[in-house]
Amino acid sequence: MPVWTSAAMPGHLHDLTCAQQQGITAALNWAASELDLPTLADSGYEGAGQGVKVPVKQPTDGQRLAPDNRAYNRLLRGLRWQGERGFAILVGRWKTLRHTTASPHRISDILAAALHLTHFEYKYLPQSR
Repeated sequence: MPVWTSAAMPGHLHDLTCAQQQGITAALNWAASELDLPTLADSGYEGAGQGVKVPVKQPTDGQRLAPDNRAYNRLLRGLRWQGERGFAILVGRWKTLRHTTASPHRISDILAAALHLTHFEYKYLPQSR
């Protein structure tokens, strides 16, 4: 289950551009270097830095990926499913998140409310420190 969501950005912006504009990539790279906590991402985050692990792309010449790269991609998919499942639960539970024409500012508020309600529904209440 997601524990936090960033503010929504216009849909025409690339994932990496949004993450960079919000300072997320810098924070992720810091967490990887200082806390030994890499981020597992999809190929939309290619070029985000060494702390962000993305799949190895298929060679353009039609060759198969090397066995170690295929194993890396399989492992990455196997680890990322939990985060993907959390977002699927969130979007599946709240119909308004599937397709909306609301402004990014409004959808950010709606998403934050949906996340809190989903945490309550699933009895996932982060512990305060």
